[in-house]
Amino acid sequence: MSILNVEHLTHGFGDRAIFNDVSFRLLKGEHIGLVGANGEGKSTFMNIITGKLMPDEGKVEWAKNVRVGYLDQHTVLEAGMTIRQVLASAFDFLYELEAQMNEICDKMGEATPEELEVYMEDLGTIQDLLTMHDFYMIDTKVEEVGRALGLVDIGLDRDVTELSGGQRTKVLLGKLLLEKPDILLLDEPTNYLDAEHIEWLKRYLNDYENAFILISHDIPFLNSVINLIYHMDNQELNRYVGDYDKFQEVYAMKKAQLEAAYNRQQKEIADLKDFVARNKARVSTRNMAMSRQKKLDKMDVIELAGEKPKPEFHFREARTPGRILFETSALVIGYDEPLSVPLNLSMERGQKIVLVGANGIGKTTLLKSILGLIPPVSGKVEQGDYLEIGYFEQEMSGSGDNSCIEELWQEFPGFTQYEVRSALAKCGLTTKHIESKVKVLSGGEQAKVRLCKLINRDTNVLLLDEPTNHLDVDAKAELKRALRDYRGSILMVCHEPEFYEGLATDVWDCAKWTTRVI
Repeated sequence: MSILNVEHLTHGFGDRAIFNDVSFRLLKGEHIGLVGANGEGKSTFMNIITGKLMPDEGKVEWAKNVRVGYLDQHTVLEAGMTIRQVLASAFDFLYELEAQMNEICDKMGEATPEELEVYMEDLGTIQDLLTMHDFYMIDTKVEEVGRALGLVDIGLDRDVTELSGGQRTKVLLGKLLLEKPDILLLDEPTNYLDAEHIEWLKRYLNDYENAFILISHDIPFLNSVINLIYHMDNQELNRYVGDYDKFQEVYAMKKAQLEAAYNRQQKEIADLKDFVARNKARVSTRNMAMSRQKKLDKMDVIELAGEKPKPEFHFREARTPGRILFETSALVIGYDEPLSVPLNLSMERGQKIVLVGANGIGKTTLLKSILGLIPPVSGKVEQGDYLEIGYFEQEMSGSGDNSCIEELWQEFPGFTQYEVRSALAKCGLTTKHIESKVKVLSGGEQAKVRLCKLINRDTNVLLLDEPTNHLDVDAKAELKRALRDYRGSILMVCHEPEFYEGLATDVWDCAKWTTRVI
């Protein structure tokens, strides 16, 4: 049974086309991975099918009474709400049904026998819906999901504005799972999630009976939960049966076949044009030349898609720093309350350290404390000599109203326009991206702009807070290569073992020193 039908979808932003005549059908129980390079329109597609965005052309039709749950990359939680309230808001539609039921009960006292019959029927339907959606167990369900996602340990009565990126993702995910929708739409759900909860989500999705569409650049995670791939590329959407590895195999074969057919046709076109040019002037061969010209005119010419610009990251290196990069003495990190026991840590030149551990235990806070961006609760941090630090933040700061060119020019006012454009192009951004405002770019494209600022500054130590979030497969592989080749030192927060394996010299488990029980 078809849950969703998308027909002849065409959409773009300004002169930048995203989709051209795309059709798509979602069937009951399908577990779909939606893949493609940064900026190909995966999040835009999700926004169109959920009605957040109107397409330029085409239609989107959902089956009747289908409940859709959408985990969006950019959802903002309302200030003043607690975790418990956000989770319980999953049941808002049930509270509305209960209000309808109470209204019906009030009317029944003065109803005619005919009206009474209708009311009784409506009452039965609402009662069935309330029972089916566990209305009478809401508190238990909220506790259950809160416990599974580690939210009970954070405190269900905590204000959502105090949460880290990973904790916010867990809250939104918890709300979504409580809604028990007929279809889940998940846009990069593993961003900001720690290893333990990625495993939990993996088990949940494997047992999930309904359909879901999942956008993810985390290939091991994707392979473990999906059975179909839809590939978004060059304004098209193509379907492949199997996991991501199987898709890559079939896609490579299709690409090779198309290139072979293109080369054969180009040779045939060249031969026909040559024959026409040599024979159209001669009376004796004019007819043969005309017939070949007709063949040329009718030919369905094969076109190869332009190669996507592959990012190239090369970190510029500053002078060699002193042997000790930083040392902490009885450092306690935190904001209003301590997040750690007193820490005596040190980092030496040449180390590439990865910080791991659950969300909310203070990994980002530690980076900011070392940089001096936030004051410690107690203790101190001493930075070494001759440090040139490059810092990659987890989320973009600023309004995003600048174009990419302006964003880079603010950072490097001495660059010529050619140097700015060239630097952005090397990071895998096309001319259309470069001239767009930063806020209209996808999460991955924004990350490339921020990386562009970082690689064009002389550094000898990099502090990176989840640099792989939102990046597509090619960009992630290139970033790993560049960090491996970088002769400076690295302190990085990362939840992807396959990314830091072969790169890290040390892995620090922050769970050993946190005061948080998570």
